[in-house]
Amino acid sequence: MKTLTRSIAAASMAGIFALAGVSGASADVAAPVANKVALTPEQKAAFEAAKTTFQAARTARQSAMATAKATIAAAKIVKEAAIAAATTKDARVAARTTLKSVVASAKAAVPVKPVKPVRP
Repeated sequence: MKTLTRSIAAASMAGIFALAGVSGASADVAAPVANKVALTPEQKAAFEAAKTTFQAARTARQSAMATAKATIAAAKIVKEAAIAAATTKDARVAARTTLKSVVASAKAAVPVKPVKPVRP
């Protein structure tokens, strides 16, 4: 029943467009399509250089994040051992504070996310 209703609706819309003199293709409002133009050699070279710089920055950020994760994991292990061996509350607080400072310095060592280059 649904397919019958849909086919009737499609046929009636086609009839309405035919009466109005509008084709089905022009009835749908499409977004304007930007034509790709050939880049000049200078633009192409600049874009390739920007892509290479972006990829290098992304690789550096990923390696810095991996290093930071390893540093934080090692600091957590040290903190847990220090808390287990601590006899006073001040020693436990100092272990937690040390971990917080290590995490803060590791986060600060990670560069900001690079911005992808845009094709001119």
